[in-house]
Amino acid sequence: MQIRPSLTAILLCVTSYCCAQDAEIAAIHKVGPEALNNREAGEAAGILARGGADQLPRLLLAMNPANELAANYLRSAVDTIVDRTLAAKGRMPVSEMRAFLLDTANHPRARRLAYEILVRVTPEAAAELLPGFANDPSVELRFDAVELLIAAANTLKEARETEGAAKAYQKALDAARDQKQIYTITGELRSLGVIVDLPRHFGFLTHWKAIGPFDNLNLAGFETVYPPEKELELTREYDGKSGRVKWMDISTNEEYGMVDLNPALGELKEVTGYATAEFHSPVAGPAELRLGCKNGWKVWFNSQFIFGRDEYHRGARIDQYRLPVNLKKGSNRILLKVCQNGEVKEWTKEWEFQLRVCDATGTAILATDRPPSVSAEPKLKTKTKAPASGK
Repeated sequence: MQIRPSLTAILLCVTSYCCAQDAEIAAIHKVGPEALNNREAGEAAGILARGGADQLPRLLLAMNPANELAANYLRSAVDTIVDRTLAAKGRMPVSEMRAFLLDTANHPRARRLAYEILVRVTPEAAAELLPGFANDPSVELRFDAVELLIAAANTLKEARETEGAAKAYQKALDAARDQKQIYTITGELRSLGVIVDLPRHFGFLTHWKAIGPFDNLNLAGFETVYPPEKELELTREYDGKSGRVKWMDISTNEEYGMVDLNPALGELKEVTGYATAEFHSPVAGPAELRLGCKNGWKVWFNSQFIFGRDEYHRGARIDQYRLPVNLKKGSNRILLKVCQNGEVKEWTKEWEFQLRVCDATGTAILATDRPPSVSAEPKLKTKTKAPASGK
């Protein structure tokens, strides 16, 4: 006689397994820096990795609140399950993972993983899904979608369909957030005679008021509280390093928004300068200030200190520092302190910064009163390093 388990027994087993999974996921979520709970997380990941493919949607969901370290443990478990299931030609929960991928409320890293799994299971899914990711909040999914747009534009250019190619490249540029892709697309557009306003595309602030120089002898200026940190009275004059100083207008037409303080404040060493800009936001909500600077710096936003780095000449690149802020609708005030040290080598003369306002995907947030770019074709500058490609 064949003995069949009761429905109650089956439900108890399923419930017990899910509760166990919840405990392992909770253990992984506790992992932290400096090896905090690493051993427990590793053991938990090993247990989860022995689960079946039907558990993949739960593990992907668990990546939503996970920190980077926890996400790595969860991904390890997911990869093991996927490899084992595909090797055994087992069933994968394709529809559930597809629904997870298309829900933009899920974390971008988890959605990207779901996409990679779907493409492994059904390679034709890439051609179907990618066109819909051109404006996706996941910068990695967006990257691949933009690659498709670039390829389509290249085909039109090779066929000498100039007008169609220009429109296709412009569509790709509008969607692009990866700096290397933007560089490539910009070159193609300019080769077709199209003017590209990169400072506007990125959202770099190009018009500032600056004051200085103040002292930075023996690097003491970084911690010294000079008048602009106490009050932002743009009509006031103060005692500077070698005389009275006042606020002055400065602007840039550099390709990636680099603001050079040397022409306005003097090509000096062991000095401190300040720059401020009023940003009129069209919306209220979370945003990022993204800064590139090879000098010592501090940033204040709406009179609140955000962050600073007392380092010098370690190189600058786009989006080198990402500073989360909350925009107010209307006027927001940005104050930047930039310190120059006493090194006298040629490459240490640079006293400059670049700053843009954007959302978490790198999409520019443009001020309601943003002035036109200083020139239609910004000055090229090759020493500003773009970050590595998003792929």
